[in-house]
Amino acid sequence: MDTLKSRIKEDMKTAMKSGDKSRLGVIRLILAAIKQVEVDQRIELDDEQVVLVLDKMQKQRRESIRQYRDAAREDLAAIEEAEVVVIQDYLPQALTDAEIEGMINAAVLESGAVSVKDMGKVMGLLKARMQGRADMSVVSVKIKAALPA
Repeated sequence: MDTLKSRIKEDMKTAMKSGDKSRLGVIRLILAAIKQVEVDQRIELDDEQVVLVLDKMQKQRRESIRQYRDAAREDLAAIEEAEVVVIQDYLPQALTDAEIEGMINAAVLESGAVSVKDMGKVMGLLKARMQGRADMSVVSVKIKAALPA
């Protein structure tokens, strides 16, 4: 079975051959981030850990996009958005709003959460299940809305 990391490396070769410089640049950033974690922790990352790295990269870019838009730098925001598109190619299929709502409701019941004070319990259950498939800041807002104050 092909690992996610080997798929990314193959896509790098394809981007090199086709001359797709913007995609190649993002793929190189991805591989550098993976390699950095492997060197720092002295381990070989499996697919689940690679998804965590990709999710972190995507989260950083979303934050950058927000900051660039606040500063009226649409040109820089567009570059970050293009990077997000490439990173999303390697993440699991994103959850729909209905799927997120259903998972939140199930987690609230499973954790026995009764107020916003129990939000940590719900987030703890959902974080692993939604990793790489949903923006956790959006999920957090939805959890707050689902729990009574």
